[in-house]
Amino acid sequence: MLEGKKIVLGITGSIAAYKACILVRGLQKEGAEVQVVMTPAAKEFVTPLTLATLTRKPVISEFFDRRDGTWHSHVDLGLWADAMVIAPATASTIGKMANGVADNMLVTTYLSMKAPVFVAPAMDLDMYAHPTTQRNLETLRSFGNTIVEPGTGFLASQLEGKGRMQEPERIIEVLDRALNDDKCLAGKKVLVTAGPTYENIDPVRFIGNYSSGKMGFALAEECSRRGAEVFLVTGPVTQQTHYPGIRRIDVETARQMSEQATRLFPQCDVSILCAAVADFRPADVATSKIKRKGRNLTIELEPTCDIAALLGSMKREGQVMVGFALETDNESENAHAKLKKKKLDFIVMNSLRDEGAGFRHDTNKITIIDNGGTTDYQLKGKREVATDIVDYLTRFV
Repeated sequence: MLEGKKIVLGITGSIAAYKACILVRGLQKEGAEVQVVMTPAAKEFVTPLTLATLTRKPVISEFFDRRDGTWHSHVDLGLWADAMVIAPATASTIGKMANGVADNMLVTTYLSMKAPVFVAPAMDLDMYAHPTTQRNLETLRSFGNTIVEPGTGFLASQLEGKGRMQEPERIIEVLDRALNDDKCLAGKKVLVTAGPTYENIDPVRFIGNYSSGKMGFALAEECSRRGAEVFLVTGPVTQQTHYPGIRRIDVETARQMSEQATRLFPQCDVSILCAAVADFRPADVATSKIKRKGRNLTIELEPTCDIAALLGSMKREGQVMVGFALETDNESENAHAKLKKKKLDFIVMNSLRDEGAGFRHDTNKITIIDNGGTTDYQLKGKREVATDIVDYLTRFV
């Protein structure tokens, strides 16, 4: 699948560096030619001799060979490669990449790279979860790099959590999909709704939910990556995206989201309704802050517009609609009923009873339901889940 592809493999100073040997062999089995670039710290975990033997190419670590002065051109490597994979990528290297600190051959090569770059983080769970690391990863994503989400499991620190470098087989799968991408959504217009809605009680309070928008943004980016023109209608979230194929429209309330969705829907080929839209809003919104008076306050609620049902009633031949169902009870029953009632082509179901799924997680565990049956998926990072959903979507477009 990678026949004839030229891959620069960057290796950094992590215990997971031993997996780079397995990754090299896997890439070679797929037909790729591999050139290894190591940081000095990486050589403490796996020797250049081992990797040079596997690749049949001298490993590059310094800017020049101190023995004979041979210059290693990072510019030439950037032009030679079809892709650069950095696996494992430590928190230190990720920080340098995000901030342009070119103090070693690997980061200098990254800054010169003309080809797509794939980053497979590997570190302890607290380092991975630290806001600095997450900010640096978001920066790399905004540059167009692909982050191969780490796995969850037993770590070198003897702790258990997220931070394990993704398995070589999975990295190769991501690489293959990206390099052999046929832009299957090229020429398509896709509407994605994401995030929560806020329904005002008074000028300072609202009814809302815990949706972060991560799933919707991951879907918008995956559709854009596959060539679609994407309209992303999002509620109030902190998520950012810099994909050139995405037009972002920010809203706050269910009514505003409905207005934008119905405006855009007629021109779209696909609609992915991922937002966690409030089902109810206060019937009367106070014009000034409600003061504490007595012990009880009763707020009368009225239903909001059912966006999925409204778009389903507008749906024309050839349009594809994808819905989401986040359930706590009778999951399958409720999802099947929603699929039929709202004229969806398929529905993505998850349950708050599944650990690691739903709001405020970087992972999700889904089941896709259509009129032909159900397909279950394992717990994965939300970007990987987005890939699975869009893969499924391609059956309908």
